[in-house]
Amino acid sequence: MTIETGRPIRWGIIGTGGIAKAFARDLTRLSDAELVAVGSRSQSSADSFGDEFAVARRHASYEDLATDPEVDAVYVATPHPSHHDSAMLAIDAGKAVLVEKPFTINAREARSLIDAARAKGTFLMEAMWTRFLPHVARIREVLAEGRLGDVRSMTADHGQWFRNDPSHRLFAPELGGGALLDLGIYPLSFASMVFGSPTRVTATSDVTSTGVDAQTAIVLQYEGGRQSVSFTTLEARSANRLSINGTDARLEIDSVFYTQVNFTITTRDGVAERFEFEHEGHGLRHQAAEVGRCLRAGLTESPILTLDETLSIMETLDEVRRQIGLRYPSE
Repeated sequence: MTIETGRPIRWGIIGTGGIAKAFARDLTRLSDAELVAVGSRSQSSADSFGDEFAVARRHASYEDLATDPEVDAVYVATPHPSHHDSAMLAIDAGKAVLVEKPFTINAREARSLIDAARAKGTFLMEAMWTRFLPHVARIREVLAEGRLGDVRSMTADHGQWFRNDPSHRLFAPELGGGALLDLGIYPLSFASMVFGSPTRVTATSDVTSTGVDAQTAIVLQYEGGRQSVSFTTLEARSANRLSINGTDARLEIDSVFYTQVNFTITTRDGVAERFEFEHEGHGLRHQAAEVGRCLRAGLTESPILTLDETLSIMETLDEVRRQIGLRYPSE
């Protein structure tokens, strides 16, 4: 699918929850994109979402949204275990697809979607929105320039406090709950951007009363003796900072590192340089803009976050879950 310059990308959203609403709000900040349709499991939910965001085309099933001829690109915003089937509907319909992170529940499902999209020749990308934020784009440039010297390690934490409520989706095994897939994926994806695929994974965890992980610590090792250390928890709001450490300098991202924030580079001699960015809205629009850029260029995946990298991240998550004994009912 190639969309000509001058015509807006017409988006449809599968799902009507909080992240779908955040995406809908941020999409209004793009001049070359518009939200034209929404799909839910009930007409009332689709109508409520449509009323809130002035969406005219409202579907009472995911299938109807996926096959809507007025939709160019579909954003999958369903609960984790539904990502695969929802995305497959859109792939089968020949739509471009942006799948909320985590891409799927496991690497097997991720491979299934990737194979299907490549066979169909349709665009597919994981909605790891952090990777497309302005400060992260600048960090990639800093790393490519060699400003930090030989990058040796990365440390990051993502911790939020949630009341221990077995009915909340983050505590529900059937919804892919736990700290790892919702929170821990942020530092793991960032580590993948910096270092690539790990050669060794070591993980330890403690569980909630429902059996999902409450907090998990992960050490990843890479070629050349490089390491990343990540920590994630549902039990406390941690510093939520990230540091990339090189032989010449370290780069420290402000809290909360995965949102629209700033960063500082400090040399070995203690000389600091501040990098600041203008911030508007939530920041989800940047991943939508990347989808639009790719579609106008005739690309079927983003060079910023390739499908092979997404699969590698899912394989790392699988290995972490194997080591900590976390398995979901849908598997």
